[in-house]
Amino acid sequence: MSTTPSNSFSTAPQQDDTMSTTPQSGTNKDYARASFQNLEGSAANAGGLGNEFNLDVILDVAVTLSMEVGRARIPIRNLLQLNQGSVVELERAAGEPLDVYANGTLIAHGEVVVVNEKFGVRLTDVVSPAERIRKLK
Repeated sequence: MSTTPSNSFSTAPQQDDTMSTTPQSGTNKDYARASFQNLEGSAANAGGLGNEFNLDVILDVAVTLSMEVGRARIPIRNLLQLNQGSVVELERAAGEPLDVYANGTLIAHGEVVVVNEKFGVRLTDVVSPAERIRKLK
């Protein structure tokens, strides 16, 4: 009886990156080393578009817009004491523009307006795409 543990996974001897279907010595199973194409730069060439991107595929994707008037940081003790009519002081001054976020990313600043008896936001400053990308890194 052998004391060597049986293992359904065997390690392959080092080979070059080409596909091989010849059995390895000492095994009764055929296997091959996987080889992959170089994917570098393939995103820009997807669909044969070269350096152009086709944005039509994402134009119908929904994003969540949120507007932030301001923030406050308070202890839990004060949070538990809040009731109807309580006032929470925000860190933003009155008249300052509010922040507009798309899926949590700042995209613009704006001011509150009323349109047909509903609140709206007039964008006063839009963050450039280059600035948005810079903030992501």
